[in-house]
Amino acid sequence: MTLGPYGSAPFGRQPTLLGGWLARIHVDVPLLTGLLVLSGFGLVILYSASGQDWEQVEKQLLRLLLAFGVMLVVAQFPPARLRHWSPAIYGLAVVLLVFVLLLGDIGKGAQRWLDLGVIRFQPSEIAKLGVPMMVAWLLGSAPLPPTWRRLLVGGALTVVPVLLIAKQPDLGTALLVTSAGAAVLFFSGVSWRLIAGLAGLVAAAAPVAWTLMHDYQRQRVITFLDPERDPLGAGYHTIQAKIAIGSGGIYGKGLLNGTQSQLEFVPEKHTDFIFAVFAEEFGLVGVVSLLTLYAVIIMRGLYIATQAQDSYGRLLAGAVTCVFFVYAFVNVGMVIGVLPVVGVPLPLVSYGGTSLVTLMAGFGILMSVHTHRKMMT
Repeated sequence: MTLGPYGSAPFGRQPTLLGGWLARIHVDVPLLTGLLVLSGFGLVILYSASGQDWEQVEKQLLRLLLAFGVMLVVAQFPPARLRHWSPAIYGLAVVLLVFVLLLGDIGKGAQRWLDLGVIRFQPSEIAKLGVPMMVAWLLGSAPLPPTWRRLLVGGALTVVPVLLIAKQPDLGTALLVTSAGAAVLFFSGVSWRLIAGLAGLVAAAAPVAWTLMHDYQRQRVITFLDPERDPLGAGYHTIQAKIAIGSGGIYGKGLLNGTQSQLEFVPEKHTDFIFAVFAEEFGLVGVVSLLTLYAVIIMRGLYIATQAQDSYGRLLAGAVTCVFFVYAFVNVGMVIGVLPVVGVPLPLVSYGGTSLVTLMAGFGILMSVHTHRKMMT
């Protein structure tokens, strides 16, 4: 089959006017549709979770518009250009992370921000893209599967920014950056024996990691294992979230009718624990629908990865999709009590802007990989 420009439609089959225009600006229509639907869901849920606060909804809408704009800008750059920039973006991320430890603003017990006067931002967000781009640049420049040396170098490139982020401390972002680098290594074709060995090393290193944790991080793990030991303190978030989810039943209580959320029992209900609000008001049916939508976006991302024309595009697209999966998996897992609370938002649903822009830049990379393909026969 012969594809048209940007791999948009077979020759001989005329695309729609809208489809042709979107192809010219390097937009993947199925992926864009999924993202728009999910964002719409997010605004509806936020309206309820914020206590019908239109100001928050309007702010989130503006952030979404900015994030989608960033996605469109990134999609215009072909993968070859992104590959050329990968070392510079990674290097910038590491340098800025060092600056954070030396000069960063401190807030709520963490040192995560750089204030440049005009703008205040988290350099760790750059690392979410810089790490997979750099590791894909390294591994994609040689035949796959990679040699041991390249795997070790790729692991080191991941560990350096992760340690800098964990030092801030920011366990949630450190987890996401780790998953980004690990996803590139996984998609490069490493053997399952090696993966099992690495899993064993991680398990063996758990006692050491425990000693390096901050007190509040240890408390989160203890609370995850037994939230009822402190029901009015550390375990309150998890207990109330599970009560809200259970009270939703099969069909939910309806929009704006959730008792746990509307009566302020669920904490952080418009950010980290917004999934509990959704589950209470839309029930099991709504939860399955939402998770199905996430699955559709993830499947589209993996399909784009399989269609990439070079190793760099395939590895990077797979990593970006994996990070999106980890976002959703970790947030839902911590809300339902099967994972510790690490402060990871529900993508495109939780209120917030910094991580949203980074996430949509990643989807811009996906669209670039897919729509800049050469003409194929």
